[in-house]
Amino acid sequence: MIDIAVLGVDALIRGMRTIVLALTVFAIVPCARIHAQAALLMAQPYGFFGAINPTGHTAIYMERVCADTPTKLRRCQPGELGAVISRYQGINGYDWIAMPLIPYLYSVEKASDVPMHVDRKQVERMRNRYRETHFGSLGNNLQRGNLVHGGWTELVGVAYERSIYAFRFDTTPEQDDALIALMNAGPNHTHFNLFYNNCADFARGLLNSYFPGAFRRSIFPDAGMTTPKQITCKLARYARKHPETHLTVFEITQIPGYRRRSRSNKNIAESLTTTGYAVPLVLMNPYIAGGIFVDYLVRGRYHSRHWDPQLLGPDNLDTLTASPDAVQNPRSAGMQAPGAVPGGASAPTLEAASGTYSGLPEIMAKHD
Repeated sequence: MIDIAVLGVDALIRGMRTIVLALTVFAIVPCARIHAQAALLMAQPYGFFGAINPTGHTAIYMERVCADTPTKLRRCQPGELGAVISRYQGINGYDWIAMPLIPYLYSVEKASDVPMHVDRKQVERMRNRYRETHFGSLGNNLQRGNLVHGGWTELVGVAYERSIYAFRFDTTPEQDDALIALMNAGPNHTHFNLFYNNCADFARGLLNSYFPGAFRRSIFPDAGMTTPKQITCKLARYARKHPETHLTVFEITQIPGYRRRSRSNKNIAESLTTTGYAVPLVLMNPYIAGGIFVDYLVRGRYHSRHWDPQLLGPDNLDTLTASPDAVQNPRSAGMQAPGAVPGGASAPTLEAASGTYSGLPEIMAKHD
């Protein structure tokens, strides 16, 4: 009788252990992907317009949010890489457009189809093919754009024009669902203004939906305007105070061959004091020029820490959607972006930075 009782107790204990293990697994598995990734994309200026307006462009990438059409969002299906959303000018009256990540960067459907080197005719051919296949809902009279005015060519093949810095942070399903509902329900009619309603203002609004009240206009050093570099700096400062965002920096490298290497992003005070604008500004009013220069010295130069972001290209673009723990040692994967420097550094996170870090990493300096 004692042996039977002992066996019964052992069986009961084993059964309890099995139940506890099963409950633990079911509890852990949903939590493993409760957070997805989003990223603030800071694209460098390029070409003639980039020379006269060196602030660059800003967009938001979201892993869990996909483009049902260029003007309608939905939750992504398994295997989809998410969408890039931004404000544009000259897209048949639309204020914002959502693009799948790979076509946005490379004008093709699959990363394996991205060429390692391109020329102008090749880029135009890939862009036209994608427009003919996917842009029907945007209308037949899309503007192509020119030296100073945007057009549909800004929606595809961005990585052929310039390098892009991705500042990735965590999001929750509830935040992404709220954003989808907000964007789909609201009007999508353009009210673009280069000075006070530009692409950085649009990104600022989206970021405030994730981090309410954290992103406001700055009188200094941008004269009340919103610039890509300013928004990026504010996101870095916010993440330093809130390490749970797991901010991580990547560089999506420019595909060589089509254009010269893109330039570094500048804010307003920096643009006026470090470019050719400085000479006429001094001649017109040296006091204003002096004030802008002091503003640039005091507030326009973000205190920074030099560190190399992980380089991303078509071969390892899925790293952008991986959890921070999965990219602690990306060099072990043996992946390298086109045109990347051998032995690229691993993806840094703000919580790994030293206490001297106090703003936007000056990762653009090497392009000056």
